[in-house]
Amino acid sequence: MTKLTNCLDTASIYCGTYAKYNNGSLYGKWLNLSDYSDYDELLTAMYDLHSDESAPEFMFQDYECPFLEKMGLLSECHISKDIYEIIEQINDSGHDLEVYEACLDNLGKMDFQSLHEYVNNYYYGEYSSDEDFVQELYENDIPFGLPNFVVIDWEATARNIMYDYFESNGHYFGA
Repeated sequence: MTKLTNCLDTASIYCGTYAKYNNGSLYGKWLNLSDYSDYDELLTAMYDLHSDESAPEFMFQDYECPFLEKMGLLSECHISKDIYEIIEQINDSGHDLEVYEACLDNLGKMDFQSLHEYVNNYYYGEYSSDEDFVQELYENDIPFGLPNFVVIDWEATARNIMYDYFESNGHYFGA
């Protein structure tokens, strides 16, 4: 699994400006988000890079970190000042970035606080199949375990119970 710090290490933006672009220049530079401790430091680097303009309108002509884009934190004309705070919250959560991405894939676009709460409240873990997930769910819910004479069709049970849960990339969440 990919830890967020690794995502941050590979998260980068190509920062140019609209003025340069409109004048036929793609001049800019790839900036790695992990090279900056916070948004203000990143912003300072962008202004330094384009110090030849009095009031540069930054244009992010390319970027790498799909999660930030899916969260609406990064686009061609915008980079959210909340990126570093959100990254810190995910790091502190104890969950991999992959868990947040899996949840977002199923729930669709939402604000980060709602996503964060959902992951913290409804994430069950990573399993190789619906049957493994459901079997673990049932076995943990029964204090003394299932008696050995009880035979359960886990495939059929999983098919029925998955109406109340969802899965993405092996990560399971309550619906």
